[in-house]
Amino acid sequence: MGDYSTVSGSAATSKLLFRQLFEKDSSTYTYLLADVNHPQKPALLVDPVDKTVDRDLSLVKELGLTLIYAINTHVHADHVTGTGIIKNKVPGVKSVISKASSSKADIFVEHGDKIHFGNLFLEVRATPGHTVGCVTYVTGDGHDQPQPRMAFTGDAVLIRGCGRTDFQGGSSLQLYNSVHSQIFTLPKETFIYPAHDYKGFTVSTVGEELLFNPRLTKDEVTFNNIMENLNLPYPKMIDIAVPANMVCGLQDLTKRSSEPLAS
Repeated sequence: MGDYSTVSGSAATSKLLFRQLFEKDSSTYTYLLADVNHPQKPALLVDPVDKTVDRDLSLVKELGLTLIYAINTHVHADHVTGTGIIKNKVPGVKSVISKASSSKADIFVEHGDKIHFGNLFLEVRATPGHTVGCVTYVTGDGHDQPQPRMAFTGDAVLIRGCGRTDFQGGSSLQLYNSVHSQIFTLPKETFIYPAHDYKGFTVSTVGEELLFNPRLTKDEVTFNNIMENLNLPYPKMIDIAVPANMVCGLQDLTKRSSEPLAS
């Protein structure tokens, strides 16, 4: 908990490098962010996937970045996180996840914390409901931070949808309140970048979702009824993904040392 900063610097201006990456089997988005005006070009990855770690690290190398954080919005049920593999391949990278997730990590964050990379930062907003430990990472507010702001919402808000709430401590009422208090209160031009999309969309805005989200535009009672009657199938990866993601995506623990695993 607190104000996390690995690379310090006093560049007059900061420039955000941003890449949106896709893993097709689970329709997962991974996001690469870096302060390229900082001498060390510190970078972080949001929601990396085990299957695409080599691709992501190759891009980091090509762009001359210094990866310092691998962070997750929540304990995923549909894919195995790439954070553990990344930590093995890139010494010094710290894994980050919410304290409320009850999983393993180098750094546990809570609502209001800041994750610094160079002169840029992400603000942590607790947005439980899809799972008990969900957080949304929002780019900083200030004249020296990128505008419009960007919200990495995980499964809390999807483009014209939201994550299911019927497992991992989920709650439709909690999700509704999280979204309306922590995401929909952001400026309407704020970009929304979700953890998944299944229809080919890549980005939305707070203003768009306030108008067009077929679930979250409803009142709380109607939203709860919608979520309770989705009748979705049991996630096909959940029995593999959740246990693995609670220990950083590393399933063969016998090969690990006695050091605490990271998520």
